[in-house]
Amino acid sequence: ILVSVSVCQNKSFQEKEIKILVAEIDRLKNFGCLETSPSLEGLRDENAKLKYRRKVLQKSLQEERNKSTKSMININSRLQEIFGDAIKAAYPDLEKPPLAVTPSQQPKFGDYQCNSAMSITKMLSKTNEQKVSPREIAENISRHIPDNEYIAKVEIAGPGFINVHLRKDFVSKQLSSLLVNGVQPPAIENRKKVVVDFSSPNIAKEMHVGHLRSTIIGDSMCRLFEFVGYDVLRLNHLGDWGTQFGMLIAHLQDKFPDYLTVSPPIGDLQAFYKESKRRFDTEEEFKKRAYQCVVLLQSKNPDFIKAWKLICDVSRKEFQKIYDCLDITLIERGESYYQDRMKDIVQEFEEKGNTFFNDDGRKIVFVPGCSVPLTIMKSDGGYTYDTSDLAALKQRLFEENADIIVYVVDSGQSVHLQTVFAAGQMIGWYDPTVTRVVHAAFGVVLGEDKKKFKTRSGDTVRLIDLLEEGLKRSMDKLKDKERDKVLTEEELKAAQTSVAFGCIKYADLSHNRMNDYIFSFDKMLDDRGNTAAYLLYAFTRIRSIARLANIDEEMLQKAARETEILLDHEKEWKLGKCILRFPEILQKILDDLLLHTLCDYLYELATTFTEFYDNCYCVEKDRQTGMIMKVNMWRMLLCEATAAIMAKGFDILGIKPVQKM
Repeated sequence: ILVSVSVCQNKSFQEKEIKILVAEIDRLKNFGCLETSPSLEGLRDENAKLKYRRKVLQKSLQEERNKSTKSMININSRLQEIFGDAIKAAYPDLEKPPLAVTPSQQPKFGDYQCNSAMSITKMLSKTNEQKVSPREIAENISRHIPDNEYIAKVEIAGPGFINVHLRKDFVSKQLSSLLVNGVQPPAIENRKKVVVDFSSPNIAKEMHVGHLRSTIIGDSMCRLFEFVGYDVLRLNHLGDWGTQFGMLIAHLQDKFPDYLTVSPPIGDLQAFYKESKRRFDTEEEFKKRAYQCVVLLQSKNPDFIKAWKLICDVSRKEFQKIYDCLDITLIERGESYYQDRMKDIVQEFEEKGNTFFNDDGRKIVFVPGCSVPLTIMKSDGGYTYDTSDLAALKQRLFEENADIIVYVVDSGQSVHLQTVFAAGQMIGWYDPTVTRVVHAAFGVVLGEDKKKFKTRSGDTVRLIDLLEEGLKRSMDKLKDKERDKVLTEEELKAAQTSVAFGCIKYADLSHNRMNDYIFSFDKMLDDRGNTAAYLLYAFTRIRSIARLANIDEEMLQKAARETEILLDHEKEWKLGKCILRFPEILQKILDDLLLHTLCDYLYELATTFTEFYDNCYCVEKDRQTGMIMKVNMWRMLLCEATAAIMAKGFDILGIKPVQKM
């Protein structure tokens, strides 16, 4: 959770400890008149250690203060604190009063609005006989707002809305701080450990369009967590274990009998898998041998482990091609990683009396409030996906000490995952009020016929084919705009990659992940509307303003330190406020993990900038000669601040903009 206070409890504790250490050092100084003795030498050593400890704490405290002054401020959170205190002061007997502060939708209603008065009226009407109007309550709250650096004035409007007008000098200073210090995350209360489980393809099967959403959404969540300062573990829970490896190894033995000494040239692993599956379904002897191979693999026979690793390596290389294209970083930790933990999981549930035998010999766990039980052991003694998911959950809780665990898995797994989470709570592994374990579910990718996205032949779309098609179409788009005539070959290639993969990612992330979405190259490559193509072009235009005015980075930095950012024009004011809403947008996403909010914000920022640029001259030129007559540097700084926020937003979404397009 992001905090808006500049000095957190940790700093207060450090300050207190410094005071204690100073007092202790002064006490030890009083022993200076004593004659040299072993005890005196010990006191001197202790004194030296205390001084060193004080120095370390003072340095740490100063670093924390420096961070907090550089951090962007979540204005919404600050206003909520102010209004929360004002409501408590105005109505001290009211328990848990509602707090509603939001950005205003229209300038005539100020910059932010507090709409708590109406809800408080209802609460008071239940406890007091005397009726009070929402407007009176709003006026009472307003009287208790203390002087602060954020609010210029408040106005009561309508039935009881409190319209908040921000101070221009505060907004101007925050914009200058952003330019001097860069886009810094808001201060965090403590550094949480986060585990994100995403992508998770199956060995021996190619990644398809269904893996696209998990991979893109999970990566973007990780980028956000990393930006705010959390310790993030990016896990790829590969499907690298199970009975299917029996038939794959048996087929490997037949097709490449010397696989132990000569690396088998398995070119198309998908075809290899289909061949082994066909034999498994039609050849009884092969099927029996496949089961024997599973037993030998699970008993960790060296030859069978080598065969398993060979198959995994072939898949891994294919997966990595896609991860490289999309700039995805993952730590592989598949189902095989948890195999040695399975026995203990079953034993723990048995010891706590949560396991029951089914009529067919399975060991099952009934979880209160869940409709489907978990099978933790099959009748033949084998383990299941339920067992491995429970083992993974426990490992992440106890060995990784995770504060937050996010499973980025399709919505079809909701019932299963909620049952696993509930089982973890039932057995006492975690308290949901302390540790956040969440399923970040997502819908399916549809074709333009609104059915599951498939090839014309009805096959699942291979992800590598989709990415290659994106590259082809983005180059066609750039050539249609004749960018190949103005860009160097290297610049054109960079623009092609940026547009292709940026558009594919943005098309996914700009939709609410809970919903299905229609995949359309034509729509995602359209440079009009809320698309990556539009935003990327807008970004390059903004970056070019300073370049075309012959203003370099050093000049901009000097201006950021020395030039006041004026916000007198209504479009300057609107843009400045929009830029500073970035931290509250990030906070909302940290709360609900819905990344389309960031996409909507970036689109709003780009369109707000266009309004500003159309109405406010950044560079004034002679109409006849085109020579630059004047540069309005404070407006150039607004351009730079907009570009800086857009660049960080792109980074969180995993999109790489280019300087020229």
